Amino acid sequence: MKKIDREKRGSSAGPGGLGTVETKSFRLPGPHRLRSGVTLAEVVVAYETYGELSPGKDNAVLVCHALSGDAHAAGFHPGESRPGWWDRMIGPGRAFDTDKYFVISANVLGGCRGSTGPASPDPATGKPYGLSFPLVTIADMVDVQKKLVNFLGVEKLLAVAGGSMGGMQVLKWGVAYPDSVAALIPIATAARHTALQIAFNEVGRQAVMSDPDWRGGDYYGQKAPARGLALARMVGHITYLSERSMERKFGRLRRPKTNGSGFAEEFEVEGYLRFQGDRFVRRFDANSYLYITRAIDNFDIGSGPALVKALSRLSDRRLLVIAFSSDWLYPPVQSKEIARAAKLNRADVTYCEITSDAGHDAFLLEAEEQRRVISRFLEVTRKRTARAGGSSGGEEAEGGKR
Repeated sequence: MKKIDREKRGSSAGPGGLGTVETKSFRLPGPHRLRSGVTLAEVVVAYETYGELSPGKDNAVLVCHALSGDAHAAGFHPGESRPGWWDRMIGPGRAFDTDKYFVISANVLGGCRGSTGPASPDPATGKPYGLSFPLVTIADMVDVQKKLVNFLGVEKLLAVAGGSMGGMQVLKWGVAYPDSVAALIPIATAARHTALQIAFNEVGRQAVMSDPDWRGGDYYGQKAPARGLALARMVGHITYLSERSMERKFGRLRRPKTNGSGFAEEFEVEGYLRFQGDRFVRRFDANSYLYITRAIDNFDIGSGPALVKALSRLSDRRLLVIAFSSDWLYPPVQSKEIARAAKLNRADVTYCEITSDAGHDAFLLEAEEQRRVISRFLEVTRKRTARAGGSSGGEEAEGGKR
């Protein structure tokens, strides 16, 4: 295990980006059965891919998004000025080097950015599911990802990586499909939520459900519960930062005075949180927020001996567990617990704690530090996988060419 200090945060994640990319859709064949036993008549998955799949189909990496993410992980959509949510990490020369790897990103089941979720039409009625959509789990999300990966011609992933809720999906891949992945990269995550973590999510859910415009989840075609969802995002966003980063950015800076009431925005941090809330409601569905946060809270692969048992099938897998020093939402102690449990199962584990004042958001921001660690980890995994499989493309793999 090692700890990495940073002198300055890398604003760049490598030589270049991906340019224009496209989100595609995959419709699962036939009805899809959830872990609960409930069957969805149809499931559509939004996804993007970057790079090229090798002839041996052995260079695929799946990246999993966090609560508010989607399939658009890197590059730019036509006409948009903001790149994908992990653009700093994906592209030529970046952590997930698209000159070497075939990178897959998909919007989770229950989401609202192209994949089937509560805002999708119920085939039985033609109307949005709303709260008639069944509860989904992290395992359900991973099951759908597995079908997508197979559809793309990949039987075994070189690695699965993701931060926050994405890290939970990574762990579930290791538990549910250990033979379908060579390496796992869980970042800033946990094997299960603590009471404090559940509490923050519950405040967000109550903010949504207490908005009169929520209407018991049946607001489609009407005014959406924007105020409640914005408030939920504001609360959540506080947990993504750290005290030091907030003090550095805002301190007690005040906004220009207006003739409003005494409770109008006065401090810069107030305006920042409201901006984050307003931006969020323009791209996210309130019911999806409820479903996804519930799936996160219900995720539980154990603690202590139970976690060791849950990770018992990882004895010949490689793990890179990354945490950040100022992350108080998913503190390093939770990542260390995952690393220890995997080591007790004789997995090949590397634990890295990156010193950063960016809080939980560090997994999206600390690109250069993660690039160094992840690039090396993937390259070693690639070489070992090629040797173990006797791949005819082994020499190319070692040379970093595809």
